[in-house]
Formats: sequence, C-alpha cells, structure tokens
Amino acid sequence: MIKKVIENMHEFFLTQQTKDIEFRLQALKNLRNQIVLSEQEILSALQKDLNKAPFEGYETEVGIVLEELSSTIKHLKKWSKPKRVKTPVVHFPSRSILYSEPYGVVLVMSPWNYPFQLTLMPLIGAIAAGNCVVVKPSEYSQNTAEV
Repeated sequence: MIKKVIENMHEFFLTQQTKDIEFRLQALKNLRNQIVLSEQEILSALQKDLNKAPFEGYETEVGIVLEELSSTIKHLKKWSKPKRVKTPVVHFPSRSILYSEPYGVVLVMSPWNYPFQLTLMPLIGAIAAGNCVVVKPSEYSQNTAEV
C-alpha cells in the first residue's frame, strides 16, 4: 500500500503542478483553514496524548504552526524568485543565477513529544518548496495522529 502511495506521488510530481507558486500557496492556505477549523479537536487530542492544557497546546503547537503558515504564505513568492549570486572571476563575463527546485517526494516522520508542531513545520516547508509529502505520524500520539 505504501509503495502505491509513493508511486502515485511520484507520478503527480512529474505533472509539475507542485512547481506552480499559486498551487503551493493554495495548498498552504487550505492547510491553514483546516487547522483553524479543527483547532478544538487538535487541542483535545494533545490533551489526551500528552496531558497538555488547551493554552499550552495552542502556545507550543497550534499557534506556532499557524504563525509559520502565515509567514510562509506571505513570503513564498519572494523566496521562490531566482537569485543572482556572485560569479567566479574565471567565468567572466557570465552571470550566475540560483534557481530553487523541489526534490520530489519527501517523508516527514513525527515524534511523540510535539506531535503536531514537529509534524507540520517540516510539512509546511516541504509544500512551500514544491514537494509531495508522505507523513508518518507517531505511534505514541495516536489521538493527534488521527486528527
């Protein structure tokens, strides 16, 4: 089953839809909206898994993720532009430009201690970079993994 999921992601990545900045922005906005809609479920799951009070769950997990999403959405277009870099003198009169390219399919493995934040922070970066992502939630934080 996992092999098929990864194959499907590779096939989707090859369509090059994830290279489109607007596609990435929409995916990040959808993620943010879903987190906001599921906030109480997430906080409840964190309380069941780690006995985190709602304020602590928001402060150490949900709030940080929402801030990261807002910052990434705000800056993604700028971050994605080609950047001029110094050209070695031996290559005179050429100029050098750095183009950022996604890897393809990446794996995010979740730890047990901050199961929401430490899963979603790398997920945000991977989506922003244009990758497809497989998320492997922690077996020790089952309620959070379900959400």
